[in-house]
Amino acid sequence: MWTGDERKHGANGKHGMNGTNEANGANRINGTHGSAAADLHARALAMELTWLEQVVQRRLAQYFGAAAAAGGDEAMAQFPSADLMAETANSTQTAQTVQPAQTARSSRSAQSAVSTSLGPPALPAGSALAALHDSLGLDADERLLLALALAPHLRPALLDLLFVRNRNLDRGFSEFGGWRGRSHGGFLPTAETAAFLLAGDDLARRVRLRQALDEEAPLRREGLLRLDHDGPGEPWFAGALQLSGETLERLTTGVSRKPDFSAGFPARLITTALTWDDLVLDADALAEVRTLTTWARHGRQLMRDWQLARAVKPGYRSLFFGPPGTGKTLTATLIGQAVQADVYRIDLSMVVSKYIGETEKNLAQVFDQAQHRDWILFFDEADALFGKRTATSSSNDRHANQEVAYLLQRVEDFPGTVILATNLKGNIDEAFARRFQSVVHFPMPDAEQRLRLWEGLLRPTGRLDASVNLQELAERHELAGGAITNVARFAALNAMQSARERINQADLRLGIAKELRKEGRVV
Repeated sequence: MWTGDERKHGANGKHGMNGTNEANGANRINGTHGSAAADLHARALAMELTWLEQVVQRRLAQYFGAAAAAGGDEAMAQFPSADLMAETANSTQTAQTVQPAQTARSSRSAQSAVSTSLGPPALPAGSALAALHDSLGLDADERLLLALALAPHLRPALLDLLFVRNRNLDRGFSEFGGWRGRSHGGFLPTAETAAFLLAGDDLARRVRLRQALDEEAPLRREGLLRLDHDGPGEPWFAGALQLSGETLERLTTGVSRKPDFSAGFPARLITTALTWDDLVLDADALAEVRTLTTWARHGRQLMRDWQLARAVKPGYRSLFFGPPGTGKTLTATLIGQAVQADVYRIDLSMVVSKYIGETEKNLAQVFDQAQHRDWILFFDEADALFGKRTATSSSNDRHANQEVAYLLQRVEDFPGTVILATNLKGNIDEAFARRFQSVVHFPMPDAEQRLRLWEGLLRPTGRLDASVNLQELAERHELAGGAITNVARFAALNAMQSARERINQADLRLGIAKELRKEGRVV
């Protein structure tokens, strides 16, 4: 069963190399394993898709039956051929024949009852699909919506009958909705497709269907489905009905995985094997981080029980700024570790697009999935996206400013925790500064803090030569924690290449010189 804890936490892969790591955890939904489990999940999905196919066939029969009553044989001639109908007709005990209608109105009055007259099947216990239905309490309409989104992935030809053309207009039927992909040759459903199957001409039921696809309804709240609206100003029901990759993985394999990094999901789960004891910050920064951690853990309680929701917007936004390697990413990861929340780092190179509207669409994918999952969103080098707006001297400037405005709105409306990290605070648009609940400065560590970093990295190895003087290195060389980590790695490699078992002072000095040259400094 899909519990709230499983959706929230999952397997976070927190054991790995030092520092922050990208991870992809996985949990099994139930205790059934191996080929038997795969067969069980496949059988449940096959039953659900066969039911969907029956609904599609029955609905088309009703629709063209009504058309025939109104327009005669010429209208009925557009109905899909008997050969195409026969396959499903033979797979069910209910005959899928077209019954002559007395009037178009009487036939259409029954159109909205298709999914209930063809009730959904009872799925085998233990299957991932049955577990999902039970955990969310999905009704017949919601089950059909989910099956409709599954069909292009598992039975690509199931919906192809909806490609039938309207001979009078020489195009498809508007009522059927749908769209074509770039590579996929089959019919891809939209919300309009669902409305055709479930509502017909019943306007009240069409309104209820929209509620079933609302962001707060189970299918979208839990990230199972999403609606993609590409064309501005187009009808809401024209939105493409998309199944998340995570849902497809769960229902076909019984394994719950974290969302994968892809063009459609430009973010990575980051974890760390380090702890708070490994983080070296000054007192002011630690105080701000503790406040942020408290909100991430108790924010909902404060909003609800302390009645803050009346005056305070949900969510918490924080800006981390300071030189590279001072612990911004590690801090964000440790906050997630402390509150058992996944931290996703947004890959800005895949978010920013030269095509108008694509940047907003890429970001929406992440925000929509994170909305109800208690994720912490971490924008590294955020000034690339959240930089200052420019004077609108060209269409490119106007487009860039629109992106910034969109980001402002999504960050402000996001009910979870958002952390933006930048090397220079001055690069962030001033409008963002007013929206931050906290601004945390990560300065370069002083000599005492650098000594703690050196000690924490090298003493546990047991590989230090007696010649090593970490106190001297800490006092003489101003390095950030990330640079000190690089020096430690280089020193270990240099010692190994020299066939030595221990790191000496010369190894460390060579590593320091290498780091300083990277930063344009000299020893």
